[in-house]
Amino acid sequence: MNADMTVVGLFMGASLAVKIVMLLLIAASLVSWSIIFTKRRLIRRTKDASDEFEAAFWSGGDLNTLYQSAARAKGGSIGMASIFESGFREFNRALQAGGDSANKIVEECRRAMRVAQMREVDRLEQNLATLATIGSTSPYVGLFGTVWGIMYAFMEIGEQQTATLAVVAPYVSEALIATAMGLFAAIPAVIAYNRYADKVVRLEYRYDGFTEEFSSILHRHARAKQGG
Repeated sequence: MNADMTVVGLFMGASLAVKIVMLLLIAASLVSWSIIFTKRRLIRRTKDASDEFEAAFWSGGDLNTLYQSAARAKGGSIGMASIFESGFREFNRALQAGGDSANKIVEECRRAMRVAQMREVDRLEQNLATLATIGSTSPYVGLFGTVWGIMYAFMEIGEQQTATLAVVAPYVSEALIATAMGLFAAIPAVIAYNRYADKVVRLEYRYDGFTEEFSSILHRHARAKQGG
C-alpha cells in the first residue's frame, strides 16, 4: 500500500471507481466555479444597467429620447431598459394604428413588457439549476466514492489479515477524500445558488414595480393623445 498521504498520493493510490468519482467531482467543481463567475458578472451588469436606466427614466427626460437611447445600446438593451423599450415600442405602434381605447393600448403595452420581463428573468436564471444540481448531488457522489473506497479497503485488509492503524489509515483516508471533494464541490455551488437566486428575485420585483408604474404613465399619455 502506498503510504503517500498527500491528496495527489491518495488519489493515485485509490481504486478505479474512486478515481472516477473524484474526477467527476473535480469536473463538477470547475463547471460550478465557471457558472459562479459568469453569473456574477451578468447579474452585476444587469443591476448596474437597471440602476442607470432607472435614474435616467425618473429624471424627467423625454421618453422618445430615452427610447432611442435604449434602442441604440450596443449589444441591445438589458434589464429594465429592455422592458421599457418593448413597452414603448408597442405604445407607439398602437397609437399609430389608432382606434383603440387607452385601456386597450396600455394592456397591449403591459403584455409586451411582461414578455420582455420573462425573457430578462430567464436570461438571469440560466444555469442556476445546474448550480443547484451540483450543490445537491455532489455530497452523495462523494459519499458513494467513500463507501466504495471503504469496501475496497476492507477487501484489502482481509487479504492482508491484519487491521492495525498503520494498515487501515491509508485506505480510510483514500475513501474519505471523496467525501471531502464532494463537499468542496457542493458548498460553493449551494452558497452561490442561494445568493444569485435571491438577487434575481429582487430584480424581478423591481421589474414588476417598473412595469406597473410605466403602465400608469403610458395610460396618462394615451388618454392625453386621444383627448387631443
